[in-house]
Amino acid sequence: MPARFYEQNISSKLTHKRKLSAFLDMFLNKHIKKLKKIDVAYVFCDDAYLHQMNKEFLSHDTFTDIITFDLSANNYELEAEIYISIERVKENAAAYEVSYIEELHRVIFHGALHLCGYKDKTATDKKKMRAMEEKCLKEYNQ
Repeated sequence: MPARFYEQNISSKLTHKRKLSAFLDMFLNKHIKKLKKIDVAYVFCDDAYLHQMNKEFLSHDTFTDIITFDLSANNYELEAEIYISIERVKENAAAYEVSYIEELHRVIFHGALHLCGYKDKTATDKKKMRAMEEKCLKEYNQ
C-alpha cells in the first residue's frame, strides 16, 4: 500500500502526492530489506495537536515538527504513523531560508529515515540524518 497523507484540521498544501508516495515506497523498499507490505500514514496537524501527542506518548513537553511511530509487528511488514506539524514546518522553513515545500519534503523524508533506522540524538547522527535528507531531496527532485 502506498504512503497515505491525511490532514488534521490544517492544510499541508502538499502536491504530487502520488509521485511522493511512489518515491517513499521505492525508498523504503530499497533501505529496508525483505519488506512484503508497507503501510505508512502521514498525518499533517497543527502545533497544539502534535504538542499534545508529544506529551502524551513521549512525555516531552515541547513543540516538535515530527513524531514517527513505528507500529510494525515484524520485520516483513512496515506499519507506521508519522505526524507532522505544519506550523513548525513553516517556521523552520523561514528560519532555514528555504521554501515551505522543500522543508515539508525534508521532514517527510526525515520520518521515513527514522523508519529505516536513522537516529538524530547525537551530533554525528544528526549529521548523517541531514546528509540523507539532502540525498532524498535531490533524488526526489530529479
